[in-house]
Amino acid sequence: MNTENITTTATQAEQPALVKQIGKTTYKVKVHFSETSKETMSDKIVRMLKSEISQMQSLS
Repeated sequence: MNTENITTTATQAEQPALVKQIGKTTYKVKVHFSETSKETMSDKIVRMLKSEISQMQSLS
């Protein structure tokens, strides 16, 4: 992924956002996290990897 035109912005009043300009269009993706989640980011990544591996195994 080309990250030359990607910037991350955040203020206290605003959620963090990923901003990327492609041609004349600017995309702004806001990021939010659940404050009540019991799953850490590491837990989520492991869960997603296990799911991906399971899907790959079922295709073969």
